[in-house]
Amino acid sequence: MRSGPDGAPPRGRAAEIVRCVRLAVERTPAGSVDAMPPRRIETGDGRAALAAVAAGDAPRTATATAVRYLLQLLAEKAPGNSVEMRVPPFGAVQVIEGPRHTRGTPPNVVETDAATWIAVATGQEHWTDATTAGRIVASGVRADISALLPLRP
Repeated sequence: MRSGPDGAPPRGRAAEIVRCVRLAVERTPAGSVDAMPPRRIETGDGRAALAAVAAGDAPRTATATAVRYLLQLLAEKAPGNSVEMRVPPFGAVQVIEGPRHTRGTPPNVVETDAATWIAVATGQEHWTDATTAGRIVASGVRADISALLPLRP
């Protein structure tokens, strides 16, 4: 046990903090992450959010739900870990079979804004048009996900 400045064991609030940390470490299996899995967006909720976005002037929560729903559909369509699809600040998923990425910046990354992702994922805009216009940044040999689009929400 770590001692205080005078060499004595911690007391009071410091002792309680040390005890809580020690219990958490003892109860957490090695290598595990204590995090909640992402909440699955139901089809009805996802379609309602997409309809709100399509109607125009959707609240931020509807946009976030629409983006996450489409990312969820992409992950279901092409499970894997070789490409990271990012739509900041709403979400990111790893998709497509291939070499697993574990540290640092992935070698295959696709990044775009929410409006572009929704348009491309629903077929309102073509991948090549958005990429040429610079609204999609795709890097890496596996980063062209155009064959997976549009998704069918």
